[in-house]
Amino acid sequence: MSLHAAEFFAELCLPFHDHAVVGATYFAAPVPGAPLRLRIDFTATIHADTYGGLRVAVIHPDRGEIDVVSLSFLDHGTFHRRDEAHNTRPNTKQYGTFSTNRRPGRPPWEGAVTTGLRDAIEQYTTVWFPGAWAATTPSPAASRAAHRAPAPPATRSQARTR
Repeated sequence: MSLHAAEFFAELCLPFHDHAVVGATYFAAPVPGAPLRLRIDFTATIHADTYGGLRVAVIHPDRGEIDVVSLSFLDHGTFHRRDEAHNTRPNTKQYGTFSTNRRPGRPPWEGAVTTGLRDAIEQYTTVWFPGAWAATTPSPAASRAAHRAPAPPATRSQARTR
């Protein structure tokens, strides 16, 4: 069964104009003219045809892989709603993962909420590709953070005492 990778990466709404999905891998040049590239793959689990997250890598054409981070679906709440709705128990093969051996005719990652993954990819790529996200609209997490007022500075009377 197909992984429907192109549709999954489209759902992430990554802002990189110069990108392509080849097989199950997303490739992008986030900063035009810069040598660094971005590669995002699905991470396999110990179970055949079951995926538990994304592997995000920064690639240099001469030096190869510069840095890598793994983003698990479980840590980013990607399948929390689906698992809760289907009463999927933690520590089972299906919890926080998806398998290509399920639901013919539909994407195997159906029910995924990609906001947490997108925010994590944004944080990671902002370090390696400064300004690559600047031309896009802010993510939901960024807009929430923009409206928060800073906490007032602690005074001596507010300090914790023993």
